[in-house]
Amino acid sequence: MTSQSDKARRFRELHEAPGAFVIPNPWDAGSARLLAGLGFQALATSSGASAGILGRRDGTVTREEALAQARAIVNATDLPVSADLEKGFGDAPAAAAETIRLAAGVGLVGGSIEDASGDKTKPIYDLGHAVERVAAAVQAARALPFPFTLTARAEGQLRGQPDLDEIIRRLQAYEKAGADVLMAPGLPDLAAVRAVCAAVSKPVNFMAGIKGKSFTVADLAAAGVKRISLATSLYRAAMTAVRDAAAEVKDKGSFGYLDRSMATPEWNAFMPE
Repeated sequence: MTSQSDKARRFRELHEAPGAFVIPNPWDAGSARLLAGLGFQALATSSGASAGILGRRDGTVTREEALAQARAIVNATDLPVSADLEKGFGDAPAAAAETIRLAAGVGLVGGSIEDASGDKTKPIYDLGHAVERVAAAVQAARALPFPFTLTARAEGQLRGQPDLDEIIRRLQAYEKAGADVLMAPGLPDLAAVRAVCAAVSKPVNFMAGIKGKSFTVADLAAAGVKRISLATSLYRAAMTAVRDAAAEVKDKGSFGYLDRSMATPEWNAFMPE
């Protein structure tokens, strides 16, 4: 088995290598093994998928539930795994810091802290408080015996505050607070992606998975993106296939979906003996 320190170093090296890399988002051990078998070099959890497997909406998973899912994914492969840790499961900087410590305890080598508050009346934290939360998470990460990669997320585009100048200002503040990777989910076009990448010196993660706001790996790399995550999109694609197959059986009484599905031996090839 690869040690956590080795995984952490491998994850850092991916951010330092030329070009961009894709980090897909499994939702359980089986999907993690499939993605590893396809040759991806790192994995990440998705808060939306974490909620989906529990029959809930995004943002309703507890820290214990999220970390239990992350542990299962970590244990499924030898790949580095980062986690979508939402806002750190608490408003206080200390909560974000404790989440990072606990994340390391389940084998994760990276994780993200976002500035979305979860409060519909004030969906984004004030900048000063948001920076304190990132700084506390960074401090917790730096205290670990391996290089935990801390991603700071500016959520304005997804939370009704799409001012790009403000998003960039926040990302720059999070970079100054020590974040290793910067992320602004929901950027509307490649011009915005280029502006974000040009405004910061740390690696930028682009979140694919939104119709009309997802671009090719080549275009994102040319814009300056280092890491491309897929958010809930693979989980939604899988659930779309389940919905369509089940609807075919229920409505038509046919099983055409079997012709498009992996046979059991093919699926088993991704699983250990």
